[in-house]
Amino acid sequence: MEFPFDINTLFSERVSILDQTLVAGRKSAGRPDLQAHIATVIDELGRASAKAQQLTAPITSASKLQSQRHQLYLLKDAESNGGRGVVVGFLKVGYKKLFLLDLQGVHIETEPLCVLDFYIAENLQRHGYGQELFDFMLQHKNLEPVLMAYDRPSPKFLSFLAKHYCLTRSVPQVNNFVVFEGFFLNRSAAQLRKVPLKKLDGEIKPYSLMEREVVRQEQRVLPWPFAPPHSPQRLVSSQYSHSLSVGSSPSRAPPRVAPVSAPGGNRDQSPQSPLIDRCRARRTSSLNRSQLGFD
Repeated sequence: MEFPFDINTLFSERVSILDQTLVAGRKSAGRPDLQAHIATVIDELGRASAKAQQLTAPITSASKLQSQRHQLYLLKDAESNGGRGVVVGFLKVGYKKLFLLDLQGVHIETEPLCVLDFYIAENLQRHGYGQELFDFMLQHKNLEPVLMAYDRPSPKFLSFLAKHYCLTRSVPQVNNFVVFEGFFLNRSAAQLRKVPLKKLDGEIKPYSLMEREVVRQEQRVLPWPFAPPHSPQRLVSSQYSHSLSVGSSPSRAPPRVAPVSAPGGNRDQSPQSPLIDRCRARRTSSLNRSQLGFD
């Protein structure tokens, strides 16, 4: 891919590594004019890659690279274009937190290095440039390709991985990433963490929405013996406490206590929960002690 400016001035190495700073070597450091050219190169490569993959929008651009912790490996041919150099292609990688399914279908949480975008100019493909660029990245990261994840690889990229790195047996995933069988076999327990299943809350009665609201109201107010007479919480508690109270069931009767009539209401209108009975018992005990002169 040719540009109207000198590529060799921008990129001194055959493979340049770019990050958030958009600096490629000492020449471009502190040079806004050169960094603007570098941004132009990245944007053009991103658009070309998106077109080749039939994507609706580029997934690589200078602005995205500046805002993300990714690295872009750019390969050039210094001799072409009359010695001004051409850009051959690029490879973008970055770490992503993923939830993957292992060989047994168990969800695993991991954060591998991912190939996020990979492009070689169409007129320069099948010349070994792709493998040269990919091998450079693997050597720089000291990593095997089977330990990486691949974001939406095209059929052409999958064929590339199968041909050069014998990656053929992938593990089906529910997201857009592709991993291969060795990804799970060659990783330590520290790198892979099983996602715990959500714990069930025990046997929960399938309350209706209205009943759930009643429970929430009961939890926010005092038990009915201490509520003002004819208050809404007292009426709600009297109406629903038997069916919704903690520990109540048709087969287990609440513990018996001395009958004490609450002011302003008839306690025999409906059965009460053990929690309310215990509150009533404590209040009765307190009243008796007071009457006997113990307090």
